[in-house]
Amino acid sequence: MIFTTPHCFFSCSTSLPFSLSKKPSFFLSKKPRLSTWVSSRIRSSSLCTASLITSPDSFEVGRLIGSYGFMNVTSYSGFQSGADLEFSSGDLGQLRVQDVGEGSVKIRLYEGRIAQGPFKGTPVIFKVYPGQRAAGIEADMMAANELNAHAFLQSSSEGISKNLLLLLGGFETKTGEQWLAFRDNGKYSAADFAKATSEKISRARSLQEKPWNPFEQEQAFKRRTYFVIRLFQGAMNGLAYMHNHERLHQSLGPASVILNTIVERDAVYLVPKLRDLAFSVDISFSSLEEGPSTFSEDLWRRASSAGAFTPMERRSFGIADDIYEAGLLFAYLAFVPFCEAGIMDGFSLQRLLESTFKLDVMATREFYWTPLKEYKMTISHLLDLSCIVWQMTGC
Repeated sequence: MIFTTPHCFFSCSTSLPFSLSKKPSFFLSKKPRLSTWVSSRIRSSSLCTASLITSPDSFEVGRLIGSYGFMNVTSYSGFQSGADLEFSSGDLGQLRVQDVGEGSVKIRLYEGRIAQGPFKGTPVIFKVYPGQRAAGIEADMMAANELNAHAFLQSSSEGISKNLLLLLGGFETKTGEQWLAFRDNGKYSAADFAKATSEKISRARSLQEKPWNPFEQEQAFKRRTYFVIRLFQGAMNGLAYMHNHERLHQSLGPASVILNTIVERDAVYLVPKLRDLAFSVDISFSSLEEGPSTFSEDLWRRASSAGAFTPMERRSFGIADDIYEAGLLFAYLAFVPFCEAGIMDGFSLQRLLESTFKLDVMATREFYWTPLKEYKMTISHLLDLSCIVWQMTGC
């Protein structure tokens, strides 16, 4: 059963930027059998002025456009602090061990639109959580937590952030699946952008393509750099909005940032939006005093291990944990879109930074500067962008 907040919908404005983009291939599927929405009252806010669309008849479901899951880190042998750091090329093969397991919850994404009412014709993306029979109670809890987080953030008197995905409504099917409807602001993620650009680099190098304009390579690098900065700045603005409204993301990564375009020449129109709030954690002082919830238990256990016990200390630890994930996101954006396909991935990059370089960004920069210093487009240049980005975001 999914939980919803009655009368808690921030009505979508026509001034909110959105665009449709199509992936190269889709899978066709039949429309699911829809049932009435089953809801229960949860903590509400006096700032709410309208309600989420919860009637299945108000939506039309289109084709399947993709699916994804979640990874669980079951154990990780971290680095030893206090050791003298010396790096060589041989260190790259001596990474620490991290056990990563595949989660049981599989998310499906469908196209659709609102079929009736004042927002008729509005394009939506359905995020489908499997029922209890397929994924257990965890799927229902994730759907409820995501709906609750969006409803709370969209009820702010300050208005909804343009860098957060807008929840329009949802419903439950007879099989127990939870369908959440989000405004369609693009079907590509930051991970899709990184994959597309790295494949483009590999293709150009394999064919030994040389641009007719000798300055084109440098201009292409500048366009990509500007796109990455805009992407990261938008993601950080969304994260800052969440923190200012007492919510942690706790699942920040390249797949959780939606883009309305991946065309680098259109970077000025880029509006990144955060999604995947299923693991969001309430860090209001009233919530911190109540004790841990299902999705915050591991976070507060790590906080206690780090010496954070008071509500203020735990809140600061949670925000720092989100910003640490943001740092890993920046490292991903600084490496993967500028490398050939298959050279680097998110998990390998995280282990490289944590285990080999022990979170020393300057050491990482120096390591990559030595063998690549004869090239204009070096990874060290990308690492230097971190100062610019942090200044722009104000973090």
